[in-house]
Amino acid sequence: MIAGREPRWRWPEERWCARHMDWRAGEIVSAGVDVGSVSSQAVVMVDGALYAWSSRRTGASSAGSAEAAMAWALEGTGMSLADIHYVVGTGYGRVNVPFAHKAISEIHCHARGGHFAYGERVRTILDVGGQDLKAIRCDERGKVVAFLLNDKCAAGTGRGLEVFADLVDVPIDRIGPISFDVAEEPPPVPGLCVVFARTEAAAMLRQGRARELVLAAYCRATARRIADLALRLGVEPELGITGGVAKNPGVVRRLEHELGCTTLTSDLDPQIAGALGAALFGHARALKERGKRRESRASP
Repeated sequence: MIAGREPRWRWPEERWCARHMDWRAGEIVSAGVDVGSVSSQAVVMVDGALYAWSSRRTGASSAGSAEAAMAWALEGTGMSLADIHYVVGTGYGRVNVPFAHKAISEIHCHARGGHFAYGERVRTILDVGGQDLKAIRCDERGKVVAFLLNDKCAAGTGRGLEVFADLVDVPIDRIGPISFDVAEEPPPVPGLCVVFARTEAAAMLRQGRARELVLAAYCRATARRIADLALRLGVEPELGITGGVAKNPGVVRRLEHELGCTTLTSDLDPQIAGALGAALFGHARALKERGKRRESRASP
């Protein structure tokens, strides 16, 4: 990386809030925090409706990352942790979310969040995270039916794309669009390992190959890696993608070609799906606990 230059892998950190909603009028406020290996998200829901969210880089501490994501989501809302009835932690650092009432696997949370984002018709969800891949099949309620995980390798993940962003000196959010500036599709970068693929791409650049060509070759290799996992599980239409790589059209369009299908679209940021699912689980848990308390008070 060039000294003094902004790292090309640095993707935009974002937050959102439904300012028109009065959260104080709601009966149940739930939240989900997804602490991943690369990014952390916090989602706040009021009576099952999306109220606020944040997405930022994961730091050295899972607990600190969870607290920072939540604080940013709540910033300016007048809401505090004490106002949230139930919090669910998920992701790589789910057991280290200090204010969570429960930890739930990211597989279940991405299925539930993907179901919320893409609707009842979604049956296959591909979660392409920072350092792993998950292929998930779910039913009409967003309940997991089957799933497969990749091995412990960053190939075909967000971290692999970050490495390439710095290698070719292209901002990470421009990799996808630039990868289409080629006359024809090149063969995918050989090898599944990020280290070997990076070496191959560096050799292509030294040989004078255009960076657009190198990016196209890597996006194609990434799409093929994801497709291999999806096909092992068995893809059932309709298909939705979650995780940060879902924002890269260079990967998504090539993945659609590999699988022979079109992916579903959503107005929601696909990167918040895990935290969104966790918040939905939190809402359900809070409802269940409230029902138990009412039954207890009603008992003679």
